[in-house]
Amino acid sequence: MVKIDRTPTPPPSLAVEKTKANGSYKKDDVVEQLASDFRGKCYLCEMDELQSIEVEHLRPHHNGRNRDRMFDWNNLFYSCSHCNSVKNRGIYEKNVADCCTIDPEAIIRQEFLDGRVVVSNLVDTDEARVTASLVTDCFELSNTPIRTKACQVKVRALQRTMTTLYKALGEYQTEKTERTLRTLKGLLSRSYRFAGFTRTYVRSHIATYPDLAPFVALEES
Repeated sequence: MVKIDRTPTPPPSLAVEKTKANGSYKKDDVVEQLASDFRGKCYLCEMDELQSIEVEHLRPHHNGRNRDRMFDWNNLFYSCSHCNSVKNRGIYEKNVADCCTIDPEAIIRQEFLDGRVVVSNLVDTDEARVTASLVTDCFELSNTPIRTKACQVKVRALQRTMTTLYKALGEYQTEKTERTLRTLKGLLSRSYRFAGFTRTYVRSHIATYPDLAPFVALEES
């Protein structure tokens, strides 16, 4: 989970659809703008090239009973179906961090340790604790066979990305070339898949890679 720069102006269809009894918050302009703003990644797990895309509400609209939330541009997020279903539980109705208004990397620590995803809170707030728990569940929840399989796919994809990062870091330590630096800059960009994990790893080892500090800096609050 990383900071997202949301386009401030809502897509035109939202105001129109809100006036309709069966209006949709998933019109083409909404989906396309979310895909662009969220860099084609699920905002929770950060996988890209999603096969199943959903427009997710950060704060629930309770089956349309809260129409203000239902059509609020700032409440719509780009998600995969797996993470949306994981979040669709009472424990995540509130206190999940809005990654469009704060930098999640400032409140949670996202790590890949011994083949497992471990996300912890960096600050002692409900927002940090709930967000850390949700991101962990998106990778580790195994309460149904379908969720178990979906989590395994995400963990394997994360493993491949982290392996690529470790290899690039090793090459950079051996020989600091412009090519390797460009590779690392890409891996540490917020637009790259699983950037919350790659950036956390480098920040945790910044004494070894001081030249990379500008690439993993947090958003200024």
